[in-house]
Amino acid sequence: MKTILSSETMDIPDGVNIKVKAKVIEVEGPRGKLTRNFKHLNLDFHLIKDEETGKRKLRIEAWFGSRKTSAAIRTALSHVENLITGVTKGYRYKMRFVYAHFPINASITNSNNSIEIRNFLGEKKVRKVDMLEGVSIVRSEKVKDEITLDGNDIELVSRSAALINQKCHVKNKDIRKFLDGIYVSEKGRIVEEE
Repeated sequence: MKTILSSETMDIPDGVNIKVKAKVIEVEGPRGKLTRNFKHLNLDFHLIKDEETGKRKLRIEAWFGSRKTSAAIRTALSHVENLITGVTKGYRYKMRFVYAHFPINASITNSNNSIEIRNFLGEKKVRKVDMLEGVSIVRSEKVKDEITLDGNDIELVSRSAALINQKCHVKNKDIRKFLDGIYVSEKGRIVEEE
């Protein structure tokens, strides 16, 4: 069954500027600018102003959409919310080194843009992981064996964390026993909510 019109709106916070042009959404805030392409979705994006409060809002509509199209509205809104959070607060993922015997040795190179992992399970191989664009990596001063990934785009930050995690997979061993690796321990924002 098709719904004639299904729509959802979201408030745009102060200090954030949003442009919509042909399903490409550009969000600009204090931390920078992010763009995202929604051309693959059959949705309409409108910037509207609330008559009563005068606040700007983003409205997403689907005309004669199936259940899948209607579900895509909420997904698109969540993506835009992530963009807004990225340009206002930023994203920070923390990763911890886990090892039973051989201490994992990591050195951050290329001006906080890549990491070299040594001595994983005592292997001589040097594993090098380059961060995706706009993601910086630093060692935690307070916590031993912890690295922090910072960036504005949640997808790039989480994908960079996944790349580091995938480089340290244990091969040809029982992974229930050999739990060595680098794992995401915490996901949060750079600017913590007061």
